[in-house]
Amino acid sequence: MAKAIEITDANFEDIIKSEQPILVDFWAEWCGPCKMIGPVVEELAGDYAGKAVIGKVDVDSNPGVAQAFGIRSIPTLLFFKGGQIVDKQVGAVPKSVLSQKLDAQL
Repeated sequence: MAKAIEITDANFEDIIKSEQPILVDFWAEWCGPCKMIGPVVEELAGDYAGKAVIGKVDVDSNPGVAQAFGIRSIPTLLFFKGGQIVDKQVGAVPKSVLSQKLDAQL
């Protein structure tokens, strides 16, 4: 099963160039709601394998990307298409909400 890719300050620019829609989960180890949504993000990576890029940014290890997008509360999930932010979700939500937002970009 496909897994969410680890996005870092170093590889973000390369990943964002993808032709496919991208979902980026900004999270941290100490964040309770992040732990709730983490498994959902992993499931989406499997569900959308080959159709979308699903990745996670640990904000503690990669402050550059988080700062670049003004991430103040986590989890924050950003949806990119063509290198641009097209949608955003702050806080833990059901998988169906994220699926809908991803489907809208396919």
